[in-house]
Amino acid sequence: MRAFSFALAALLLGSPAALAQPAAAPAAEPPAAPAPTKPEPSRQERLDALFVELKREPDADKAKAIAERIQALWSQSGSATVDLLMDRAATAMGKKDEAAALDLLDQVIVLDPDFAEAWNRRATLHYAANRYGASIRDVEEVLKREPRHFGALMGLGAMQQELGRNRQALDAFARALAVYPALKEAQDAVLRISDELAGQPA
Repeated sequence: MRAFSFALAALLLGSPAALAQPAAAPAAEPPAAPAPTKPEPSRQERLDALFVELKREPDADKAKAIAERIQALWSQSGSATVDLLMDRAATAMGKKDEAAALDLLDQVIVLDPDFAEAWNRRATLHYAANRYGASIRDVEEVLKREPRHFGALMGLGAMQQELGRNRQALDAFARALAVYPALKEAQDAVLRISDELAGQPA
């Protein structure tokens, strides 16, 4: 009986019917997880990348285009209210309405004291009115928040030179060149002041 059972099992296992039975379907592959999306770079990360480009770019025209992109980022406060006040201040400055422009910039600085461009704009306003002391104080506030602000450094250098402080002026222009080597105005100023200082006692 065991031999019969074994023979029957062998026959069934070897029969075409048995061989024709479909194999079990393989388990379906789980869907691939979506690739993680790379977060957009922050404003600070974009600025840092642009400053790397600016420092490496020897061509004046190409460097100027990079500098303009940096200035565009500097002007972005992240606040609709601050942006509106800054636009109104620019309009007032364009109309030579100094009092209105100064009032608007004061409001911006109260609302967002860390917004470097508001300090820079007010420094420019003071400079245009020959209030060099007030302008220099505002420039110092700019540079606390953005030490690479080549515009503020150029303004500081110009004021120091007009005040007869050539060594301080040279330092400011050299700092501007350290971040923006292709800036011709800074190059010329450094050469001119260096020549003047060469003929003076240390």
